[in-house]
Order: sequence, then C-alpha cells, then structure tokens
Amino acid sequence: MRLTERPSERVDDGGGGKDGLLDGLLDDLGPGSDPAAALDLVRRRPDAFPLPGTGDTTQLWEALASLAAVSLTAARAVEPHLDALAILAEARAAGHQLVDVDDPGASWGVYAAEGPGTRLEAVADGGAFRLHGTKPWCSLAGSLTHALVTAWDGPTTRRLYAVRLGPSNGVTVHEAAWFARGLVAVPSGPVTFDGSAATPVGPAGWYLERPGFAWGGMGVAAIWYGGAVGVARRLLASRRAPDQVALMHLGAVEATLWAARATLSDAAKRVDDGLAQGAEGAALALRVRHVVSRAAEAVLQRVGHATGPAPLALEDDHAGRVADLQLYLRQEHAERDEAALGRLVLGQQPPSWW
Repeated sequence: MRLTERPSERVDDGGGGKDGLLDGLLDDLGPGSDPAAALDLVRRRPDAFPLPGTGDTTQLWEALASLAAVSLTAARAVEPHLDALAILAEARAAGHQLVDVDDPGASWGVYAAEGPGTRLEAVADGGAFRLHGTKPWCSLAGSLTHALVTAWDGPTTRRLYAVRLGPSNGVTVHEAAWFARGLVAVPSGPVTFDGSAATPVGPAGWYLERPGFAWGGMGVAAIWYGGAVGVARRLLASRRAPDQVALMHLGAVEATLWAARATLSDAAKRVDDGLAQGAEGAALALRVRHVVSRAAEAVLQRVGHATGPAPLALEDDHAGRVADLQLYLRQEHAERDEAALGRLVLGQQPPSWW
C-alpha cells in the first residue's frame, strides 16, 4: 500500500488491494490473525520495517498500513514491538547506556499508560533498579518476553525501564476483563511487578521528550489508515450495480483516504528531513493523528451507509474489521488532542496556515 502514488509499480497483495512491500508474506494472515504469527513476520522480514527517522519512514508506514489493511490484530501486535526497537535504537544513538537488553529473539511491548488506583514505582537497589506496583493496559503481556514500561522514580517524575516479563522476574499478568468485540486476540489487562529487575532507558522524562515519541504516534495513524482501507475494500465487493448513492459514497471514501494518505506521506518526509523535532514534531503528530482518525471514522460511516446491516450481521471478516478499527481509533484522544494542538498553536508552534 503506497503512501506515494507509483501506479506502474503496484502488485496485487491478495487482499483486494495493491501492495508489494511484504512480497506475499501477508498471504497467511487474515482479519483475526494470531499476534504471534505477525511478530514472526517481522522477524522474517526486518528489512520491511525500517526504523523511523532514518530515511525510510515512508516505507515503514507503508508496511504498517499494508499489514493493517489485512489484519488490525496483526498490526496492533507488531506496532509496539517495532516502537520498542526504535526507542532502544534512539536511546543508543543519544549515548544512553543500555545493559542486558539485547536479545534478538525478544518480543516487546510498550506500557506507558497510567490509571486510577495503580502506580508503578522504580526503586534503586544498589547499582540496579527494581519495579514495584501495577501497570494498567498491558497488551499481550502474557505472551511477550520483554517490555518497556514507564515507572515513577520520584513524586513527579517518570522514567522508562526495560524489563523481562514472566514469573521468574516477579511479573504477574492478571486476567483481563476484556469484553471488547474488537481486537479480541489482543487483551490488555493489568500487570503487577514485585521487585522485578529493570534497566533504565534514558534519563527521567526522556521517553516523552525524545523526537521518536511523535514519530511513533504517527506510525499508529498509518495503521488507522490501513485499517480504514481494509474496511473500504468492502465497497468494491458488492454484487449489485452501483446506483448514484453508492457512487457518491465510493467517491467520498476515495477522496477521504487520498487526503489521509497524502497527510501521512508529507509527514514521513518531514520526519526524515529533520522537521519533526520538539514542539514542531508534537504539533505535526497531533495534526496527522487528527486528520487520519477523522478520515477513518468517515470511512466507517460511509461504508456502513453504503452497505447497510447485512455485512455487519452476516460477514465475519467485515464485522471484525469494523469492530477492530472502532476500538483502535479510541487510542486517539479525540477532542482532548484537538485542545492540545490548540494550546501548541497559541504557545510554542504557530499555525500551519499563518
């Protein structure tokens, strides 16, 4: 799935779209794919998922979008693993020493959410650190080997730590009350750390302040775009000759997805050109996530209006894609992110149209 238009280079990906990045590796994946199979795909083709900000951000986001168009479950499993690898690479490039985090067979999660009534703290233990407390929203923690987690190292500061998951390191994964109809294979429940050995990754506050934080947020938007493409493909599967209303919906979806794709393409170039740093990067991420999330929501509405209730009731693949995308889109903070962008415009970052 290209973010830039190169029609002569397109090949059929077997999923109703035109993708050549993953060279047939998507053939074994479906909408409800096993997360482990998706992570195995990344291990087999790491070249398809380059690090962001290294000159190939467009390729990375194209690969994520292509994967999401086939399976949002697969993309949801792969994205934090790739994000963790990018964070570790960014820490090394910034000169931060990392100890005992190199494991080529590791599968990674990134857990930075906070929740009421839960608090994860890092305590110095000689020259080492140990984690105590509970972290909410830890996706796939029971099936991953490692994670990057944020923990409080003081009353008001948080720091990022790498930790090996599993009971042998004092890590207990609690059964998730996961009633979601979307992303059913990606449960996100609480995890308790009881003296778990951990390695600092950068100084306090570095996780949120680094340029890659904004880049990762835009990578998630590329997945939203791919998920919306997966839903939109249902419009081309109708057996009825399209009437004027069906053509109207198809035209609107085409224009909406074109705008989202153009936004991601422009943003990827800015990342690689060094134009997505600091406040500028934060504002760019908020703009991109807003444009793409609203485009995906519009696609969900248009496809629903165009196809009616039958696909949602009778087609497992389509109903799953819709439920997955609806849930994943809520990772965007909607109106709160709009307000955050407004604060940046009035503060550090002038409006793009000024």
